Amino acid sequence: MALLNFAIETSCDETSASILKDNKVLSNIISSQQFHTEYGGIVPELASRAHINFIDQVSCTAFKESGIKPDKINLVSATQGPGLIGSLLVGLNYAKAFSVAKKIKFIGINHIESHLYSCFIGEKDIEFPFISLIVSGGHTILIIVKDYFKYKILGQTQDDAAGEAFDKAAKMLGLEYPGGPIIDNLARKGNAKFHKFPVSYVKENQYDFSFSGIKTSLLYYLRKNYTDIKAELSKNKMLLKDICASYQKAVIDTLIEKTLLAANNHGIKKIAVSGGVSANSRLRSEFKKYTEQGFSVYFPQKEYSTDNAAMTGYTAYLKFRYSKINRTMLEEPAFARFDYDNF
Repeated sequence: MALLNFAIETSCDETSASILKDNKVLSNIISSQQFHTEYGGIVPELASRAHINFIDQVSCTAFKESGIKPDKINLVSATQGPGLIGSLLVGLNYAKAFSVAKKIKFIGINHIESHLYSCFIGEKDIEFPFISLIVSGGHTILIIVKDYFKYKILGQTQDDAAGEAFDKAAKMLGLEYPGGPIIDNLARKGNAKFHKFPVSYVKENQYDFSFSGIKTSLLYYLRKNYTDIKAELSKNKMLLKDICASYQKAVIDTLIEKTLLAANNHGIKKIAVSGGVSANSRLRSEFKKYTEQGFSVYFPQKEYSTDNAAMTGYTAYLKFRYSKINRTMLEEPAFARFDYDNF
């Protein structure tokens, strides 16, 4: 009997619903909250209200596009955390209500796990071990994945996540939120060697990341060289592209260096890169150069890089197939923070 899975993701500012048949995605609908741009970041209360307004519409569209009727669903899954509590509760309660009404099983999914497996959406089986780099606006984590749901965290950011480093840089440069995609687009036509921004190293753990230093170095660089940076950049478009390219190079080089260090030290040739920043063009192109050295590097499809319900549903499929489902998994409440010690 096929596993027909109705999945929901509302951890931050995307309202998403997906229908999967076993490991195959039949529909994946995402409604992004673009209005946060005017505030320069996510406003939690507004995000949760928007989820309430759109979750039913998004879910109905997912069913319509999949061709599956609600009464055929035999599994419901939703992101349980980490994330914004108000946002999480909207999707979690919607999914639980659906499961109670239909008298079918519900599985709560860890958001970090769903990003980790997003590179393999559609695959029936995954080959292990591999090194996973999860890099987003809220998390930068390096993990060794030994088997289904068997992990060890090697390193993590000690301050800003890589996505935050891009967002804060964009704000200094007078760019809109979210900054990552904008900086990536500008950097494509810039000179990455225009200025050398420093890369931070964490002495305590060679696999840990730190991005607060590069953010500060950009601030001091702008203060030292330009009296009015916004006026200067409005006159000199090439300058903006060069700064973006140089800044992006430093961030991306750090991510790649740490990941390859972990892979080489553990004798692993498989690398999976996921999370919102995995859509970055330089990250993808630079990582793919290492395939010539025998590495296999996996990225999610662009639509699965940012938060989406398909990765939630695919992780639920893997959990249903490879992990023992217990009562605790069904009853745990939503949680805001990621538990690094028990992952």
